Amino acid sequence: MTGTETDTATSETTDEFETFEVIPAVDIQDGEVVQLVQGERGTERTYGEPVAAARRWIDAGAESLHLVDLDGAFEGERANAGAIDAVIDTVDVPTQLGGGIRTAADARALLDRGVDRVILGTAAVDNPDIVAEISETHPDSVVVSLDAKDGEVVVEGWTEGAGISPVEAAERYADLGAAAILFTNVDVEGQLEGVATEPVRELVDATDVPVIASGGVATLEDVRELEAAGATAVVVGSALYEGKFTLAEAQTAVDRS
Repeated sequence: MTGTETDTATSETTDEFETFEVIPAVDIQDGEVVQLVQGERGTERTYGEPVAAARRWIDAGAESLHLVDLDGAFEGERANAGAIDAVIDTVDVPTQLGGGIRTAADARALLDRGVDRVILGTAAVDNPDIVAEISETHPDSVVVSLDAKDGEVVVEGWTEGAGISPVEAAERYADLGAAAILFTNVDVEGQLEGVATEPVRELVDATDVPVIASGGVATLEDVRELEAAGATAVVVGSALYEGKFTLAEAQTAVDRS
């Protein structure tokens, strides 16, 4: 979907995760694509301009893109709107966007702008009912982000503990209309040292909401293990940018029948 194509309030998203999907990450900080280690500022590796990165992954066969305004995640309000708008205007695949989205009005504006799914972290943890509020007008459009460090959900750009486990948090959203849960294991995020599958498996077993896994993917075997753990998709950042494997290799490594 391009940014020039706005949906009606009752339209459904085009991406239903009918098969396991490998989703490239386009994380934006100060107008550039970066990857952070364990979500910490100052650890970033830079990978150029967002539109160029998005086009790279589209040309490589991406079926959707994962966009994050990292400055928005840390500061609580969107700071890379121009760069993200440029990506939305350029690409013709579904996009999901997170970072600094704090109100239902903000989410609806982005969905009407052309984003297919909004990712809510802090806002959904602080106020679970916001998921139902947005879903009333934009069904299947909210991805709840549950980021975990040492087994605890963290918010405010991974800087504050929420005092709840991912499994406990997930139980809140099954009846609120969440389209998916994005589970990021901060303990392994950005380190290229492999994934932890047991937390993913526990989350999948605890909820009927599809689980998108993120964090630590370094090899094709990591991708396979997350699929085997029951995830419906995986977001991959550093491994793709660092050339550990190609998007095509990752797509063919999993059962896509």
